Amino acid sequence: MAMIKNLGKYFIFIGSMFVKMERFKTYFRLTIDECMGVGINSIALVAIVSTFMGAVTTIQTAFNLVSPLIPRFVISQVVREMTVLELAPTIIAVVFAGKVGSSIASGLGTMRISEQIDALEVMGINSASYLVLPKIIATLLMYPLLVILAGLLSLIGGYFAGVFSGVISPYEYNYGLQFEFNPFVVKFALIKSIVFAFLVSTISSFKGYYTKGGALEVGIASTKAVTESVIAILLADYLLAFLLLK
Repeated sequence: MAMIKNLGKYFIFIGSMFVKMERFKTYFRLTIDECMGVGINSIALVAIVSTFMGAVTTIQTAFNLVSPLIPRFVISQVVREMTVLELAPTIIAVVFAGKVGSSIASGLGTMRISEQIDALEVMGINSASYLVLPKIIATLLMYPLLVILAGLLSLIGGYFAGVFSGVISPYEYNYGLQFEFNPFVVKFALIKSIVFAFLVSTISSFKGYYTKGGALEVGIASTKAVTESVIAILLADYLLAFLLLK
């Protein structure tokens, strides 16, 4: 019963952001500021994780392909499919939830317990729209770009790991990347990235916005935001795969 109540409160919270909205110029400025915190400041972490993710996937795939009947270019083909379909959008989403989601929840939670949100409402400003909507828009804009970057760096990391370790030649790796490539997997990865971005930004904002208590509760809200975002990402990942890859 409590879960249904929270789910209804979550949807009401999303709907409340589109009531008594501010001018477009205000949202544009706030969204640009949020893009810096959500996207630009996450590039280094995403680059490190995705590069090593591709390198490890290449080495482990080569280790498991023990049959001499399997051509070596299959290694990069497997890395390509794993990276585009799952590793880049989903694993990076979990990392993104830990970094950006916790930051959003703790920031809004701090504003709530310090009564800054109450002050905005006293001034007649829709605090949910003013504070949360730019975060959601910025996340929807920046996270797909981070996924594209993660996919590219993961393939590059796999290339260097495979070539320098001698498990695959440069020609075989490039051939495997192009072999029987299905462009739909890229569209599928971008669809997943948009859904994951929406889930992380809205769930984290919801948990932070309705924080009650003091500094301890801000930490609890931040932890719950990350936990519930990761669970939502995994559920959405399964549902999208079931609906779009049948």
